[in-house]
Amino acid sequence: MAGRKLVPYKWELIILLWFAYCFNQADRQVYNVVLPLLQRELQLSDVQAGLVASIFMWTYAALVPIAGYIGDMFRRKWVVVCSLLVWSVATILSGASSGLIALVVCRSLATGGGEAFYYPSANSLIGQYHEKTRALAMSIHQTSVYVGIVASGLIAGWIADHYGWRMSFYVFGSIGVALAVLMLFRLKDVASPAGDRKEDVTPPWQVLKAVSRKPTFWALCLAFSGFNFAGWGYFTWMPTFLHEKYGLSLANAGFSSMFYSNLFAMVGVIIGGRLSDVLAARRSTIRMEFEYLGLLLGAPFIALMSLTGNLWLCYVGLAGFGLFRGVYDSNLFAALFDVIEPRYRASAVGAMLCISFVISAFAPVTLGWAKSTIGLTNGMALLSIVFGGSAVIIFAATKLFFAGDRIVEVEEAEA
Repeated sequence: MAGRKLVPYKWELIILLWFAYCFNQADRQVYNVVLPLLQRELQLSDVQAGLVASIFMWTYAALVPIAGYIGDMFRRKWVVVCSLLVWSVATILSGASSGLIALVVCRSLATGGGEAFYYPSANSLIGQYHEKTRALAMSIHQTSVYVGIVASGLIAGWIADHYGWRMSFYVFGSIGVALAVLMLFRLKDVASPAGDRKEDVTPPWQVLKAVSRKPTFWALCLAFSGFNFAGWGYFTWMPTFLHEKYGLSLANAGFSSMFYSNLFAMVGVIIGGRLSDVLAARRSTIRMEFEYLGLLLGAPFIALMSLTGNLWLCYVGLAGFGLFRGVYDSNLFAALFDVIEPRYRASAVGAMLCISFVISAFAPVTLGWAKSTIGLTNGMALLSIVFGGSAVIIFAATKLFFAGDRIVEVEEAEA
C-alpha cells in the first residue's frame, strides 16, 4: 500500500530509545573504565574517586522522582531529548575537568541529573505505544544496557590507552549530542496520558497517593532495591574479585566480569519479554511470576560464581546469573505497569528508581567492608541471599495483593 511505513512508528520508537539508552549506560560506565588514568593525572585519592560515583547516584536518586512527575505532566519527547542533550554535554565537560570539584559538578551533578530525566519518560512512551507487545518492547530496550556497558569497556578503554582518558569523554559525549539532534526530528511529540491542558495537570500529592496506595508497588520497589543492591555490588567488585582470586590481568578481569553476564542477560531479557507477552492474555500474573522466578533461579548462580575455586565454573555462574537477571529485567516495568494507571506511570518509575538508588548506593561500601572482614568471596556469595529474599517479596505480593491492585487497560490504537 502506498505510503505505508516499512517500520511502524512504535518500533521506530524502540530503535531510537535503544540507542539513547545505550549511550546512557555507556556514558555512565566511561568513568569507571578510565578511572585509573584519571585518578593518576588529577591526583585523586580512592575516597575522592569513589565520592564522585556516590554523588552521581544520590543526585540521580534525588531527581528521578521529579523527572517522573514531569514525564507524566508534560510532553515526553522534550523530556527525553533535553535529558540526552544535557548528559551528553556534561560528559564532554567531564573530559575537561581539572580536579575534584569540576568532576563533581560536571560528572556527579550535571551528568547524573541529566540521566535521571530519561528513563521514566522513555518507559512511559513505550508503555503507551505497546500494549500487547509491552514486555518485548521493554526487553529490547533493556538490551541496550548490556551492549552499552560492554561496548564502553572496550571502546572507552581503547581510546584512553591510545589518546588519553579525556578523549573517551569527548567521543561518547559528542555522539550523544548528535543523537539528541536526530531524536529532535524523529521522536514524535506525543501528549502524555495526563494531557497538556493546565486543568489536566495532577498535583504531586495526588500522584503520590495514587502510586503509593498499591502494596504491589511497594513490593516491586523493595525487590528492585535488592536486585540493584546485588547488581551494584557485582559491577563494583567483580573485576577486583577475578583479578585477586584467579590472577587475571586487569584488562581480562574487567572484560570477563561483564561479558559473560551481559551476553546471557540479553538472551534472558528477550526470552522473558516474548514469553510473558504471549502468556499475558491467558495468565494475568505471568509478569510477576517471571520477576520472582528470575530472582529465585539467579540466586544459586551468584553463590556458584562466588564460592567456586574453578575459573570456568565461575564463568558458568556469571552466565547463569546474567541469564536470569535478564529474565527479571524483561518484566521489571511491565509488571509495574500492570498495577499503575497510565497517567501515573512515569512517576511510578521515578519513585521506584529513587528508592532503589538510595538503597543500592550502599552496596559498594558494604562489599568493601566485607572484603576487609569476612573476605570478598563470602561477601559476594551473600548477595545470593539478597536475590532470594527479593524473590520471596514478589511471590508474596503476587499471592496477596496483585489481584486487588491490577488495572485493566483498554488497548490503544496502533500508531
